[in-house]
Amino acid sequence: MTNEYDVVIVGAGAAGAAIAASLLRRRHSLRLAIVDPADRHYYQPGWTLVGRGVFRPESTVRPMEAVIPKGAEWVRAVATAFEPDRNTVLLGNGRKLTYRALVMAPGLKLDWDAIPGLVDALGRNGVTSNYRFDLAPYTWRLVQSLERGKAIFTQPPMPIKCAGAPQKAMYLSCDHWLRTGRLAAIDVSFCNAGGVLFGVSAYVPALMAYIERYGINLQLQSRLISIDGVRKEATFEVTQAGSPPQTLTRSFEMLHVCPPQVSPDIVRESPLADAAGWLEADPATLRHPRFANVFSAGDACATANAKTAAAARKQAPIVAENVLSTLDGKEPRALYDGYGSCPLTVERGRIILAEFGYGGKLLPTFPKWLIDGSHPSRLAWLMKERILPPVYWHGMLIKGREWLVRPKEFAHAGSF
Repeated sequence: MTNEYDVVIVGAGAAGAAIAASLLRRRHSLRLAIVDPADRHYYQPGWTLVGRGVFRPESTVRPMEAVIPKGAEWVRAVATAFEPDRNTVLLGNGRKLTYRALVMAPGLKLDWDAIPGLVDALGRNGVTSNYRFDLAPYTWRLVQSLERGKAIFTQPPMPIKCAGAPQKAMYLSCDHWLRTGRLAAIDVSFCNAGGVLFGVSAYVPALMAYIERYGINLQLQSRLISIDGVRKEATFEVTQAGSPPQTLTRSFEMLHVCPPQVSPDIVRESPLADAAGWLEADPATLRHPRFANVFSAGDACATANAKTAAAARKQAPIVAENVLSTLDGKEPRALYDGYGSCPLTVERGRIILAEFGYGGKLLPTFPKWLIDGSHPSRLAWLMKERILPPVYWHGMLIKGREWLVRPKEFAHAGSF
């Protein structure tokens, strides 16, 4: 068993596995290790559709060994510390791995404990979350059984995985209640800790049309701070311009919670973190500004892109190209434009396909006549339901296929 590698990748989620596949597709001879203790890999974008009864939960999970690309060594252990000055990763089992290049893709941490009462309430008393594999089916059971009363959907302060996910769950629930003639008897609220419905203004008008269609009570700057599951009460901190924050307790029959999200402990406590605890990275090359042979991608990266699987898919070939340039003694030349995609499922059969990059710049993949991202699209739904899952499992992860995301522009390294 070797402890010396050309490339060590920490994390075998969407970003880590895709980067491994992209690297080995370009250079089969690499000595490459992927460090991850998990025994299962999840297709997390599918959990929204599990919560609507479209996907079966088992279709969104596979054994981890099934997504490790051929030629990579899966090191099933926890990374506990990093010594970038020594090109070393320390593992919980006592091993020390050395590398010529390090790729950090550990994902982020769902901080369920940040909201008092949440952990004890989850999975019962009408409290659920599509952010957990085991709870998404409970979401669908609640949606099917709710006849009347109050349904609350929450969104914490940014950053979070897929900024549209909390409202996706809400729209799909409302769509079911509308189709079954129950929506008029259900009081739906969206309590969003942010100040806007969605961060890219081009998509807000179409989303607001669905807010109005479903009669949703939109509560901005309303942050969930505690839950009493037994009493079925949720307490929020509400901020209004010119007034001090106030607390407001709301009763509910159904509560869908998006938990606060932070960087993993191993990242925050490492020399690779920025002041906020996320992985420092040049936004264009994804290389660490202080350690030239360290790159990062995915949800733990400090770059200002949307934290989505689509972003990881775009980042993977860019990191692969730049890692190989570094191994060859050259400067990184592949540049990332901040692309991320959020397929906003506004009803069963229609999606508003939000695609954007740094600064909210619109970056549509398809011509407007085919898919107009500012309007709900049946074709976009077909892509999410039928096309993207096999592309994810068989193309992006296993074979390193790079349809529509292969790096097209090369330049000297720099920042946007």
